[in-house]
Amino acid sequence: MARSTRWIAPVAVIAIIVLIAVFWFVGQRNALVTLEVEVDAAWSEVDNQLKRRSDLIPNLVATVQGFAQQEQEVFGDIADARARLAGAQTVGETAESYNELQGALSRLLVVVENYPELRSNENFIRLQDELAGTENRLAVARGRYNDTVRRFNTKIRVFPTNMVANGLGLTEREYFEISESDREVPQVDFSSDG
Repeated sequence: MARSTRWIAPVAVIAIIVLIAVFWFVGQRNALVTLEVEVDAAWSEVDNQLKRRSDLIPNLVATVQGFAQQEQEVFGDIADARARLAGAQTVGETAESYNELQGALSRLLVVVENYPELRSNENFIRLQDELAGTENRLAVARGRYNDTVRRFNTKIRVFPTNMVANGLGLTEREYFEISESDREVPQVDFSSDG
């Protein structure tokens, strides 16, 4: 009887080790899937704010055009940048298009400085406020996205979770980074003493 029960203890230990490994694997897989979904959700919020911003720009441009017909090059640059942003497929392309649109909008704000009557136009002021609010929401969404990407990228690189990530085919996600020139706050004066 003693001989036939000796194998039970080693088999039980092996079974417990296998169960622990399976539970660990499932836990890590679920954590990675959860982080991946969070990255996608955070990107959706960035995309949503970019769309809102993009929808406001034609109204702003139309308002400025009513006062500054001769500034067609700036209006064309904004339209081109909006089209590139709408067609962006990756985070990198989106960030690059966003930076181009930022530059075009900065040039538009410089144009606005030359038209004091525009700066006091109620529609322009409202659109400018909406755009500023959207920019703030976009900055928050971009920060959340980048933070989630950082956590995801760290998780898939840390041993031993990286083995699970490699098995699932997970790769690092791209950050939504702005250009160095967009980090500088543009100096535009909208005071009424035109």
